[in-house]
Amino acid sequence: MKNKPFLELADVKAIAAAAEAEALKHHWAVSIAIVDDGGHLLWLQRLDGVAPISAHIAPAKAHTAAVGRRESKVYEDMVNGGRVSFLSAPDLQGLLEGGVPIVKDGQVLGAVGVSGVKSSEDAQIARAGIAAIGL
Repeated sequence: MKNKPFLELADVKAIAAAAEAEALKHHWAVSIAIVDDGGHLLWLQRLDGVAPISAHIAPAKAHTAAVGRRESKVYEDMVNGGRVSFLSAPDLQGLLEGGVPIVKDGQVLGAVGVSGVKSSEDAQIARAGIAAIGL
């Protein structure tokens, strides 16, 4: 049987703090979601001034990145490239850039999803959070 790493609460808090710091540095109001490798919500944070819908979009992006084992932008690009039938994929709702998997030694530990600003900026915030734990 193989062993695999997993996110601990301290990791989640470090990711969230770094993602929040990145957002605040740029004066971006966002929601930040962190999920485990099964897409289950571990953390949801909604910064002041962000639209309430972002609290639904961020977890969806994180879920998609975790269970899809790739950035949610991949799915957005597929749909934009004409593969609209992918919109019917089961259990994938966050098909927008801004969901980034947390990967260690080739294993997906979870993902960060961000919503509230341009999707490339959402992804920037997610990556800044992940970098806080050295990944």
